[in-house]
Parts: sequence; structure tokens; C-alpha cells
Amino acid sequence: MLVIHQRSTSQSAGDAELELTYEARSKSRLRCFTTSGEEVGLFLERGQPPLRDGDTLLANDGRIVIVRARAEKLLHVTCANSFELMRAAYHLGNRHVALQLGDGWLRLLDDYVLKDMLLQLGASVETIEAGFQPEHGAYGGGHHHSHAGEAEFSYAPRLHQFGARK
Repeated sequence: MLVIHQRSTSQSAGDAELELTYEARSKSRLRCFTTSGEEVGLFLERGQPPLRDGDTLLANDGRIVIVRARAEKLLHVTCANSFELMRAAYHLGNRHVALQLGDGWLRLLDDYVLKDMLLQLGASVETIEAGFQPEHGAYGGGHHHSHAGEAEFSYAPRLHQFGARK
């Protein structure tokens, strides 16, 4: 089994490739297989951003492994104008939906309820197969509602205290 404990900054062509869905690229512990079928045990540091298409990993045996985004069923959303696209993004963000942003479009994992909502908002929605690379999030630590209790996680103290004074 190929064992991987760390990310790499190598720019080499790589010795192996992992083709993973967005969900799999978001995990720090994973059993998977290279594109050539070799078993891989992924044991990355917890709390790091999801792996991105093109990231490299360093295996314990010294090999460089390149991460590829596996094609997934996505909703490709466009709108008649930028206001309507911004409105669609607002409603999706309000539901904590992971979004990939492009010039004049949004992409999200296929979901019939969200598709129906987008159509009701007047968006054009097309189902496509592509690699999914959503925005990681403004706080860098993923989705989180806790404001205390985890030493490794901390917002600026007054971020959600609107109108608070010193």
C-alpha cells in the first residue's frame, strides 16, 4: 500500500495520480486507489483545506502523487444578468451550498431541490459532468459555527457581534 502523510510543493510530473471527487479530496483520512489501481492510504494533517486539482502529495517511499478532480454530476448555472446571478449565489450561500465560481456562472453538486429553486429564481440550469472545485470559504477552516472551545479554531473576536463597541 502506498502511504501518504504530507502534501508536497513539487512541480514534477509525478509518479502516480489520484482521481478523487470533491468529497474525497476534503477528507484527511482516506483509503483510495491510484489511477493505475495501486491501493493508497491517505493520512493528511487535519484541518487543512481540501485538496485541489493539480496538488501534489509526497508518499512515504518518496514518490510524488498528483491529485486530479474526478468528473462529477454538477449543475452549471447562468443567468440573464449579473444581478440575477448574484441573487442565485445569495440564495445558495444562505443554504451553505459549496459553490464553484466562474466568469458569469456558478457550479454546484447536482441536487434536484436546489435545481428547482434556481429555476424558480429564473436561472438557466444545465447538468454537466466536470471536476468540482468550490470556493474553500472565507474563514479558511471550513464550515464552522463554534465561537469557542477549540484552540485551533478562532475567528477575530468581534466578527459576528454587529454593533459591539469597545
